[in-house]
Amino acid sequence: MKDWIKGMDLSTLLEVEECGGRFSDGGVPGDAMEILRRYGMNLVRLRLWNDPYDSCGAPYGAGTNDLARTMKLARRAKALGADWMLDFHYSDFWADPGKQNPPKAWRGMDEAGLEAAVYDYTLSVMEALRAAELLPAMTAVGNELTNGLLWPVGKRPNFDNIVRFVDAAIRAVRAAAPGVEIVIHLDDGGNNALYREWFDNYFARGGADFEYIGLSYYPFWHGNLDGLRRNMRDIASRYGKDLIVVETSTGFTMEDYARYEALSPAQRKGMATKPELAARIDYPMTPDGQRAFLRDLAEVIRSVPGGRGRGFIYWEAAWIPVPGSGWATDAALAYTGEKGPGGNEWANQALFDYEGRALPALETIREM
Repeated sequence: MKDWIKGMDLSTLLEVEECGGRFSDGGVPGDAMEILRRYGMNLVRLRLWNDPYDSCGAPYGAGTNDLARTMKLARRAKALGADWMLDFHYSDFWADPGKQNPPKAWRGMDEAGLEAAVYDYTLSVMEALRAAELLPAMTAVGNELTNGLLWPVGKRPNFDNIVRFVDAAIRAVRAAAPGVEIVIHLDDGGNNALYREWFDNYFARGGADFEYIGLSYYPFWHGNLDGLRRNMRDIASRYGKDLIVVETSTGFTMEDYARYEALSPAQRKGMATKPELAARIDYPMTPDGQRAFLRDLAEVIRSVPGGRGRGFIYWEAAWIPVPGSGWATDAALAYTGEKGPGGNEWANQALFDYEGRALPALETIREM
């Protein structure tokens, strides 16, 4: 992708719409994706879960991002003239540094079996997208691979297996869609020691080539922007790769949104940025604070020498609070083994307010 990236992760958008969520800009109702496109969005990031349903067909929620739903959103993005990024999780539900559960169909496989499964599945997805004329501009082979993937076989520090599985994914993408650019994505974007350890191990084991290092950076979890700046400058030089902040956000309010979700307290997960987390952030949790954060984040990314900082993707920009759209259904919790509740948690981080009205931060994004 040649343009400086102003991306949005919109993976839950179909679910929000199906649950009654509506959007507007300046008092005029509209489609969220179209509104974001008018403000300069040029890339839509969409996650993909292998099989986000239980044995009875009950959905896991949080978008229930199977291939059919991912393709539906990708088709909408392309119709608006935006590129899209495919985010493989290699799991039936959320995969992140705290959990990397193998798909149900892959449980019990050894290293060789998992390597083959990753290759075959990735190849089949890319071939289906190619046949539908829906190939993405770029693909992330795994989501926040800080602690590996396909646990326990591919759990850090077992870098031999981590590299083996990532290599299988990259080989499959290259075989089915050689023009698609590849991202390897870690979290904790201000943690330079982590990125050095991970990618030094990756390249020392002959890891397959790729185009971008992707970073997650949330100021309430990952420190101030100075840490992100230092890390990006170091790894751009050390590894010779372009960089994208593929997940970021900050809040526009500390007001709760319980009445919008219509859940009991026992069912709610609560807000992503609670007071103890908000205290860590250099920006107030207001619409103006959200604007200022995005302005300064863009400056940090653009400051990476050699033009290696290629842009950012705002995570779940349209996940507004509506009854029925949350982090996990009971079926999902049974799969992950986690305890509930399964409310939204993220609505105060979106780029639309709780009523679905476009926030001022979008003006800052348009001006970038």
